[in-house]
Amino acid sequence: MEEALVIAAHGSHLNAESSTPTFSHADTIRVTGAFDEVREAFWKEEPSFREGLRTVDAEEVYLVPLFISEGYFTEQVIPREFRLDEWDPEMWDSDGTSATHATLTADDTGQTVHYCGPVGTHDSMSDVIVQRAKSVTDDPDVGEGFGLAVVGHGTERNENSAKAIEYHAQRIGEMDRFDEVQALFMDEDPEVDDVTDYFESEDVVVVPLFIADGYHTQEDIPEDMGLTDDYRTGWDTPETVDGHDIWYAGAVGTEPLMADVVLERAADAGADVSGAIEQVREETGNGNPATGD
Repeated sequence: MEEALVIAAHGSHLNAESSTPTFSHADTIRVTGAFDEVREAFWKEEPSFREGLRTVDAEEVYLVPLFISEGYFTEQVIPREFRLDEWDPEMWDSDGTSATHATLTADDTGQTVHYCGPVGTHDSMSDVIVQRAKSVTDDPDVGEGFGLAVVGHGTERNENSAKAIEYHAQRIGEMDRFDEVQALFMDEDPEVDDVTDYFESEDVVVVPLFIADGYHTQEDIPEDMGLTDDYRTGWDTPETVDGHDIWYAGAVGTEPLMADVVLERAADAGADVSGAIEQVREETGNGNPATGD
């Protein structure tokens, strides 16, 4: 039976770069030959969620949300738009960071859909955050003498928004790789505006847990942290703020190793993609999970 992978992402009518990581990760996976078809679908761009399953011929589909948190989009919008009428959030049996997958039948196409949890809460996302730190510092051994800030949006409207950030900050902290690890937020305490208040380390890597670079990661956060007074003038990497060297990495979702997390989600749902995972790790990371899993 032919199998397809559909990556579901938000997209944007306003930011042309919003969909770039999605297409890039899809291309990376496509080259591995792990699936007969690899397609992208978007909430705010074409092809749309509603047409997502109609863009593939395969009878069996692995549907992976390229979202950070469990919540409105993963629990309501995507299942509705893909017409997964049997769906119930209880199928994931999740506490906000432990969604796995649910196997459903698409109401209108009859395809078998393995609906996976979002990439942002998968354990291997911790590896991508570390890889992002390696990329921005150009140091494969980065850690000793460095602090790491994992930054999320945070919102009182969805407690799971903060859970994903805190989850990965805790996991990376337990690796004992960095001298300090802290979860910070844009819209709740502790705030990224005060990043230097939370670290004693002279060097601090800041990794935003966002899928794509946009208004928040390229304008808000750099200005809020004091990297620049005007994002349009840019900033240095690292940029010195209050006696600390801030290495600002930009959105984690732009890291090429992110393709591994998409494959890991599909693997957890039963896809035979172990060879593809190994290939992607070798080509986009260092071949070894940072967490030692």
